[in-house]
Amino acid sequence: MIALLQRVSRADVQVGGATVGAIDHGILALIGVRRGDGERDVQRLLERLLAYRVFPDEAGRMNRSLRDTGGGLLLVPQFTLAADTRSGTRAGFSTAAEPGEAQRLFGDLCALARSSYAPVSTGVFGADMQVSLVNDGPVTFWLETHGA
Repeated sequence: MIALLQRVSRADVQVGGATVGAIDHGILALIGVRRGDGERDVQRLLERLLAYRVFPDEAGRMNRSLRDTGGGLLLVPQFTLAADTRSGTRAGFSTAAEPGEAQRLFGDLCALARSSYAPVSTGVFGADMQVSLVNDGPVTFWLETHGA
């Protein structure tokens, strides 16, 4: 699985003009699911999202995690993260998980996040979403767990 993690001062997701998920200070994670990803990837990715040190400590160094700060977690499915972009000028999607499997694993990630952390908000799998954010820093990291 892939997460494009962004430290934000606020973020929200809208579908059809209605806000379906929003957080204040915390992490927006765009989530991609690849072929071969499974439950171990779900667990490992959530562990990394909650523990990755992206927030400043008293000295201004990134030594604090989402768990340390109590910020929000906004999980947004993003199919295009799993694209193969190694060549050409158009992405290929043979590396992405089948839609049903990707939806199941994204749902499992959201359920696990909600059962082990709060506050958690999510986007809507397969929907045309508008994502707004204020990237704090900017701080952005690419996390992968393929074959965790």
